[in-house]
Amino acid sequence: MYPTSNQQERLILSRDQVRACDGVAIEKYEINGLVLMENAGAAAARHILDLLQKSGGKRVAILAGAGNNAGDGFVVARHLVNEGIEVDVLICVVRERFQGDALSNLMIMEHMEIPIQYADPESAEGIAAAIQKIGSKSDMLVDALLGTGTVGAPREPFRTAITTINQLDLPVVALDIPSGLDCDSGFPLGIAVRANHTVTFAAIKKGFSNPQAFEYTGVVTLASIGIHTRYLRKG
Repeated sequence: MYPTSNQQERLILSRDQVRACDGVAIEKYEINGLVLMENAGAAAARHILDLLQKSGGKRVAILAGAGNNAGDGFVVARHLVNEGIEVDVLICVVRERFQGDALSNLMIMEHMEIPIQYADPESAEGIAAAIQKIGSKSDMLVDALLGTGTVGAPREPFRTAITTINQLDLPVVALDIPSGLDCDSGFPLGIAVRANHTVTFAAIKKGFSNPQAFEYTGVVTLASIGIHTRYLRKG
């Protein structure tokens, strides 16, 4: 089930095609990577706000890794806070891992004094305990751990993070793709987040066509990154 707007084609792209589209947007159309990240995160935040309104939830925990998927999560955090939602961010890597656009959005969060916690990536027990604690006071979890570029089974601390997320009785929204789900095959890479909703960016991912992927994606919503994918495919 792939709800989309009337303006957006239901294009299905592989991992390499998604990466190529990002490159075309930045290099040919000169859309700054921060703009793409902002558009993606803002679109996801709007969808999450709609879900919270329907459920009556008021507090969200965002679980982040170190790459651009985490950066999308940081944008989501900012927009939710701007709308009066209580947000906690749990980062499962050390701060020194961040760079580029994700670092820029992390710094914005820091200036806004959004609650940020770093879990010890060397301690599986610590990761699990931190996620359980933050989950105990949240109405929804946002999965911003791993993105479409993931290949091979998730390593620690992400394996423990994914396991713990799946053990919690909370609704989960995945950003772009559930962490640990293979973008092209739609099968888990050993283990994957079981999300209730996935807000995917720019185009439906190839692996979502696998009927078994729904067990991990839940309902998929397609969100714009600010330029129609048909332009990006002309690159």
